[in-house]
Amino acid sequence: MRLSLASDSLDGIASQIVTEAERRGHSVTLYGALAPGGRTNWAWCCAEAARDVAAGRADQGIVCCWTGTGASIAANKVPGVRAALCMDAATAAGARTWNDANVLALSLRLTSRQVLTEILDAWFSTGPSTAEDDRANIGLLRDLEGCS
Repeated sequence: MRLSLASDSLDGIASQIVTEAERRGHSVTLYGALAPGGRTNWAWCCAEAARDVAAGRADQGIVCCWTGTGASIAANKVPGVRAALCMDAATAAGARTWNDANVLALSLRLTSRQVLTEILDAWFSTGPSTAEDDRANIGLLRDLEGCS
């Protein structure tokens, strides 16, 4: 899978995200502090990763900042992106299942290495629901952002 990864700093689990993604066999494009010379402002780097997903250059994205909130806000401003701020594996699985989330947002401050592994296990092993009501919700989101 092609992943775009962004972080505004190298604090916490930032580097571990890259290591885990590559260990799992994903190809990665890096932004922000993860890329040598990258712009480290959270809004810029997280939006760049999200744009890759929206444009089809990446299958999914992972964006990070200190709390994860700014990263998720920036990513969600990009039409076609459904970013979910996840603090545990159950939330990550739910975001993939019910929300068809295509960008994972993480907190550099609160996510431990062990929890990161659990979140990524859930994220990558869970696909979107095919239930009619779940697909209708995602369709409405597309309509709301003008991406039908």
